[in-house]
Amino acid sequence: MKKHILETKDFTFFYGKKAAVENISISIKEHLITAIIGPSGCGKSTFLRSMNRMNELILNTSHTGDILYNEQSIYDSSVDVVSLRKNIGMVFQKPNPFPMSIEDNVQYGAKIHGTKNKGKLHELTEQYLKKVFLWEEVKDKLKQSALSLSGGQQQRLCIARSLAVNPQILLMDEPCSALDPIATLKIEDLMRELTKDVTIIIVTHNMQQAARVSDYTAFFSTDESRIGRLIEYSKTSQLFTTPKNKETTDYITGRFG
Repeated sequence: MKKHILETKDFTFFYGKKAAVENISISIKEHLITAIIGPSGCGKSTFLRSMNRMNELILNTSHTGDILYNEQSIYDSSVDVVSLRKNIGMVFQKPNPFPMSIEDNVQYGAKIHGTKNKGKLHELTEQYLKKVFLWEEVKDKLKQSALSLSGGQQQRLCIARSLAVNPQILLMDEPCSALDPIATLKIEDLMRELTKDVTIIIVTHNMQQAARVSDYTAFFSTDESRIGRLIEYSKTSQLFTTPKNKETTDYITGRFG
């Protein structure tokens, strides 16, 4: 039986006085993929970025409730935010490789955390580029700029860079929205493979993608008067075939809007 690696308890996040997500309580199981779906502006990305305290980089924000990672509050005074973000990594909507070589991108986190041995760094580069199925495509041009890669290759490189510091959780904020269908399928196949090592939480506007790749799905409200509210959270197979809430049914069948 898989344990709960992340849990939110009555979590509300504010921009100024406005609540972007409100009273969210869910438990995330390890080594599975959890999708967060809902319309634009419903708080999906805000909720995701709260899980490793990325939202604290924005001025005039606050929260109530709690988020537990391995049963400890991520807001506890003993928590080092740098370590938290190492353990709960992030992949963004638009590929964001650093303006440096392919190998330097993969090695970046390891170097920051003290790895200096060139042999180990090369092994790490090969290991994680293989893990994202990119090694064969780039092994002869590791010194080239990462910016020379295609969009799909850049996104897989960014995933390799995140994995190279051994996170337990990988947050993915619409990681395929800037990619073509072929690159999208490669990322989806990769996500399934990666659950052997990490837990994945993905925000996606693509319901077909959520249905294809995720084990659990959380649906956020389409109703403007209830923006930021969780409407339904269950196994993906159940949510897409026998949803319990009419609002969920309307959204997944396209009747919303």
